[in-house]
Amino acid sequence: MAATDDRRPKYQRIADSLREAIRSGEYGPGDRLPGENDLMATHGVARMTARQALGVLRDEGIAEARKGAGVFVRAFRPIRRHGIQRLARDQWGNGRSIWSADIENRELVVDQVSVSEEAAPERVGAVLDLADGEMTCVRRRRFVLDGKPVLLATSYLPMPLVSGSAITQEETGPGGTYARLAELGYEPTHFREEIRSRMPSKDEMTQLSMAAGTPVVLICRTAFTDQGRPVEVNEMTLDAASYVLEYDFDASTTPDVTS
Repeated sequence: MAATDDRRPKYQRIADSLREAIRSGEYGPGDRLPGENDLMATHGVARMTARQALGVLRDEGIAEARKGAGVFVRAFRPIRRHGIQRLARDQWGNGRSIWSADIENRELVVDQVSVSEEAAPERVGAVLDLADGEMTCVRRRRFVLDGKPVLLATSYLPMPLVSGSAITQEETGPGGTYARLAELGYEPTHFREEIRSRMPSKDEMTQLSMAAGTPVVLICRTAFTDQGRPVEVNEMTLDAASYVLEYDFDASTTPDVTS
């Protein structure tokens, strides 16, 4: 094992040692990491090697560069996204945001909201089983936690189901979209989430204020009524460095995601 580690590039070994120092608490959130000159002197490497080592930590979202000040341990605490508990009816059915299962007392702001009536993309129309020409209500949002953009979300709902309701307004009210769907007689009782990952587009990097080299996690959630009717498709783009995805369920054949 030691021989294998020794064959790793020097910059990777330096990055590993810095990462371990962060995990052990030697460097805490907001602390300045050794600079390029420090790493060159300590490890006897060229400036490019030291720069690459710090770049690894930045790309992983562990550290962030501050112009003219150096590289610092990232102070933002990742969100532990409880993929099942957050969708329980006890959340939105009692007027709480589904985010309340994830963020405790942290400050969440939806700083960009737009609502429009649009034809759904073909992939969404197929999932919602839309008739030819049937329009959707499209809700686009950006979520900012503790001052850091963390999520872009676009929801599609069949317009005939939600026309005239608060779902077509920027502010949907207590419990959000799912509580309003329940009031309309289309209560979501089952959810399906599909998860993928890729590198972000330039626009996504800008909107989420992401460090170069950080991937995004794509979650597509479909909400169904107890009759199996799909009533919403929500396409989400997450900054991978800002999240821990947690799924906690019993070892049954078909876990009940609504309880």
